Amino acid sequence: MFKAIYLSKDDDHFHAELRELDDATLEANTAGADVTIDIDYSTINYKDGLALTNKSPVVRKWPMVPGIDCAGTIAATSSPRWAVGDRVVMNGWGIGESAWGGLAQRGRYRGDWLVRVPAPLSTRDTMAIGTAGYTAMLACMAIRDAGVVEGDVLVTGASGGVGSFAIAILARRGYRVFASTGKLEEAAYLKQLGAAEVLDRAELSAAGKPLQKERWAAVVDSVGSHTLANACAQTRYGGAVAACGLAQGMDLPVTVAPFILRGVRLLGIDSVMCPVDRRTAAWTHLAEELDRAHLDAITHEIPLAGAIEAGRQILSGTIRGRLVVDVNR
Repeated sequence: MFKAIYLSKDDDHFHAELRELDDATLEANTAGADVTIDIDYSTINYKDGLALTNKSPVVRKWPMVPGIDCAGTIAATSSPRWAVGDRVVMNGWGIGESAWGGLAQRGRYRGDWLVRVPAPLSTRDTMAIGTAGYTAMLACMAIRDAGVVEGDVLVTGASGGVGSFAIAILARRGYRVFASTGKLEEAAYLKQLGAAEVLDRAELSAAGKPLQKERWAAVVDSVGSHTLANACAQTRYGGAVAACGLAQGMDLPVTVAPFILRGVRLLGIDSVMCPVDRRTAAWTHLAEELDRAHLDAITHEIPLAGAIEAGRQILSGTIRGRLVVDVNR
């Protein structure tokens, strides 16, 4: 038996609970999986909050064990890629949405979804980084791949998980980082991570002109809507905007002006179905570049029993940085 967060839906009634499950139930609900993991840690992301509260149709299969990422040790495998005892990190590929996820003490997944935990990281480190840090690295890789290797970079949603890691990564790479946040009281925290200046998100969150003063060599945006539109309108000629979130909204009230008059590139960042080679590269960069001392500043740890309430909190915007879930306490 093992403990898991269990989501179910009976007609219009939604239930989220901590439940004990057996291996037979796990196997019955994880068809196609060939690796069993004893999970050490998971996390609470914005998408997990939506699933845990049923605020948005994130879950596409019922019942569901939520959690879009986890890390642990392989307990059993029929995959030729892996051996018992290997330490792995799992994120994306629809877990917590259409496949059972990581907010549990045990999980079964396809071997070709997994990435080996890169040295010197521990399984806890990988979840302190989690999908948020991995997504931030994908965005930073895309910006550099687009040829933007220096200059002023705007990070929106700066006090959230993706924003916090983007600041740390970009600052370490030598960019001058401007952090946009609705929590100006977190300015000291953001500057500790590497932000040169902290901006009030109100400067970007309302409707703006199609083309504005050129300010940014690049942008990492996890907010969407008017914020992303204004960021595009303020990006310098030939700049790049990496879009990876929708905290403000899914809409994008932008014109083509920044793209056809300034050559601005809008780069979509998908962390879920990202090919294994690129996600492995992202995790390798994180292991090599991230100041592990920043993980303590970014991370707060909770037990598995606290996951449901944490899902509500992350949607309310009261969480700073990352929530790591120790599934075994």
